[in-house]
Amino acid sequence: MASNAKSSGGLNGAYYGPAIPPARTHRSVGRRSSDCCCDPCSCLICTLLKFIFAVVITLGIIFLIIWLIFRPNELKVFVEDANLTTFNLNNSSTLNYNLSLAISIRNPNRRISIYYDQIEAIALYDGNRFGYDGSLPVFFQGHKNTTVISPRFAGQAVSLGAVNGTYVREKGEGNFYVDVKLNARIRLKVKFVKVGHFKPKFDCKVKLPVPPAKGGSPAASFERTECDVDWI
Repeated sequence: MASNAKSSGGLNGAYYGPAIPPARTHRSVGRRSSDCCCDPCSCLICTLLKFIFAVVITLGIIFLIIWLIFRPNELKVFVEDANLTTFNLNNSSTLNYNLSLAISIRNPNRRISIYYDQIEAIALYDGNRFGYDGSLPVFFQGHKNTTVISPRFAGQAVSLGAVNGTYVREKGEGNFYVDVKLNARIRLKVKFVKVGHFKPKFDCKVKLPVPPAKGGSPAASFERTECDVDWI
């Protein structure tokens, strides 16, 4: 009995309670560290997404600052002159035409220049396309500059569509109404920075005097026409 008491006590027979378990050194199950990803692949994707988001936000702020500083003004486009020498529709809805125009494009901005990398012209009558000019030259337009381009449509459009009624009416009234659309592909230059590409569209609704018959009186003069500008 005495030996049992001695073994259950300490060195001098005193009892100090149950032994204290050692401290746990491993992390709790189900809890992730806040400073490290368990999956290296997920951690890489997360970092990449954060980087892309930061770049997009930074570029957006830069473009906004440039826009607020330079305040680009709208391009001004006019049909300055037009010469319609042939516009004949026969019974089979075939249109023979010859139309040339002088179209001015005004860049009113003081600090922004424009590269016209591509520009094409399309002619439509009563909603039907009959002419195309893809040979217009590319050019660079400085600030506060006006450039004149000269699209020309000549040829024959076969099976134009149900335009006979409109043609007869407008010929009797003395004016044909033709839509001329310009599709451009441009870049903007601010100082040494080039921004683009942009694809503005210029829509010109042109009123053309009916060409005079042989030996007839000269056609009425053309009226300068402003075009609508639509940025895309």
